[in-house]
Amino acid sequence: MLIPHDTRIALDTVVDLLNTAPESEPPASGRPEAGPVDGLAGIEALYDFARRHRISGVGELDEKDLRAVRDVRTRFAAIFATDDARTAASLVNTLVAAAGTTPQLSNHDDYDWHVHYFAPDASIADHLAADCGMALAFIVVAGEQERLRRCEAPDCRHAFVDLSRNRSRRYCSSRTCGNRLHVAAYRARRKEAAG
Repeated sequence: MLIPHDTRIALDTVVDLLNTAPESEPPASGRPEAGPVDGLAGIEALYDFARRHRISGVGELDEKDLRAVRDVRTRFAAIFATDDARTAASLVNTLVAAAGTTPQLSNHDDYDWHVHYFAPDASIADHLAADCGMALAFIVVAGEQERLRRCEAPDCRHAFVDLSRNRSRRYCSSRTCGNRLHVAAYRARRKEAAG
């Protein structure tokens, strides 16, 4: 599947935003009193997220911005959760329309020409909703919605976009979740064979 560079960046941003949600965190091992942690626990975490993803035009952020970004995160989660293209399209349309999209060509920082879908001076939430919402729209239009996935490891709910040729990726990371489960299955087979 050929995905334009700016769409790929937006999809990575969606995934990272989804993975800040407390429900995407694995249970705190050995610490039953510690529950899942929100990766957007405060304004500083939101600034860090914006810097990490090089979100342009971010000015002063406040609690209102934090609540709005968390709301966008919840809306993205609903898009990932549905396997029905019609429902996904409706969710994306609602999200993008509420962001007040204003498509325009831009070349800033080290990026060549690309499309920004957010209006000038948009809030960070509208910026994310517009640009990332359009990236999700690209996936739905391409008939590739099944590529929007959650990790199949029983103790992980991280989101990811499966960009494998045959749509066979099952884990958010083959190095962590995938490898951990393969080792556990190997040990179980060895134990069964020895027993």
